[in-house]
Amino acid sequence: MAGQVDNRAPYARIAAHYAELIASGELPPGALLPSIKNLSEEWSVSTATAEKALRKLRNEGLVRGIHGIGTEVLDRPAPMSSGSQRQDRGHRTGSSWGSGERSDSHQAAVVPAPADVAQALDIEPGSEVIRRRRVYRDRHGIVAHSTSWIPIQYGKLIPQLAMSQRLTGGTSLQLIATVTGRPISHRIDTASARLLTAEDTQLLELDPSNPPTEPSVVMTAKFVDSEGSVVEYGVDLGGPGRTWRTESEVSE
Repeated sequence: MAGQVDNRAPYARIAAHYAELIASGELPPGALLPSIKNLSEEWSVSTATAEKALRKLRNEGLVRGIHGIGTEVLDRPAPMSSGSQRQDRGHRTGSSWGSGERSDSHQAAVVPAPADVAQALDIEPGSEVIRRRRVYRDRHGIVAHSTSWIPIQYGKLIPQLAMSQRLTGGTSLQLIATVTGRPISHRIDTASARLLTAEDTQLLELDPSNPPTEPSVVMTAKFVDSEGSVVEYGVDLGGPGRTWRTESEVSE
């Protein structure tokens, strides 16, 4: 986003830059990253900061260090993001996409709320609800199939929520907060895994005659505004082989 201030530490900015190049394929598997000395000079940082950036990439499973050779790019699918992580990314960058990701297959419809969705949104089962779906992909394939369930009243305030196209002017949560004047105050996340159903297999564009035998990661996120109303319930279904990871600073 134009004018967006990046408040991340220098090592994190360097790591994010190379993570993007790796995810996009500009740095293919087997490619070598610059040495610590070269990174230090290129980014005008200390060698300790440059080394910390490479260590972060190693910890994320994107590269490995080879003694006497350097830091090599690995060929591994990136982890999926939770709805909350996408919300945080949207606030920070204006986009919910991860490094090297894109989204497509945007679909929206007004449908009866399934029982689990009704419970999450605190509405009656079968009540009308907006269902928004999209697929996140990177160069390895589908990262996750993402579904947002939104109470019908917000569609009356923001008609584009029920339109099968990528949203403009912000994420659904940002649009709702703007029109209602009530910011998101907290969220509730869950993480689990399940064997794929026939519907899951279809959503992830897999061969129904040869479905994966390993469970897929399922992330849910419930977003609540400052008046205690649930404004969105998101479900992210990870593609085969995708993991989920989170990172936070630990204070001593």
